[in-house]
Amino acid sequence: MGKGLKITLIVLGVVLIIGIMISKWAIGQYNNVIAMDENVKGKWAQVENQLKRRYDLIPNLVVTVKGYAKHEKELFENIAEARTKYFQAKDVKSKIGASNQLEGVLSRLLLLREKYPDLKANQSFLKLQDSLEGTENRIAVERKRYNESVQMLNTYIRTFFGRFFAGIAGVSAAEYYEIPEGQAENPQVKFGE
Repeated sequence: MGKGLKITLIVLGVVLIIGIMISKWAIGQYNNVIAMDENVKGKWAQVENQLKRRYDLIPNLVVTVKGYAKHEKELFENIAEARTKYFQAKDVKSKIGASNQLEGVLSRLLLLREKYPDLKANQSFLKLQDSLEGTENRIAVERKRYNESVQMLNTYIRTFFGRFFAGIAGVSAAEYYEIPEGQAENPQVKFGE
């Protein structure tokens, strides 16, 4: 075997090894962006599970409170409207908006117990309130987990190679689940007193 052939085989071997390493890296990056996208979708599914639980509890809470607060019709209409908007929403951004609208209305609903002392002591109301508060805590936890996975995906997509592989995989930046500015504060409920 000639010296030129040995050098050619060595160069081809090195190129082949480098090619295999680059291919493994590229496949790993592609798989990574797919895994992050699926993680975001999975975390959103958990948020939706808790939101569904909230929406399932609301009719029972409303029925219980209606007996005590018959004149709070606007509040109940707002709850029904927010619930309807959530189930009609087609994308994550719309669902987040509807959920945020409902959070403000629910806060007002739970404050009714101050206006109606008998409602405060009603066992059905207390059970439903505890269930709803527990659900709100679960939603907060799942929202945090979802936002963490969104942050990981969005950070990756903003990197040089991440943008390239996200484009190939058809993965785009995800929406954060943020609380609108006005809802970060405790709501004030006034009954025209």
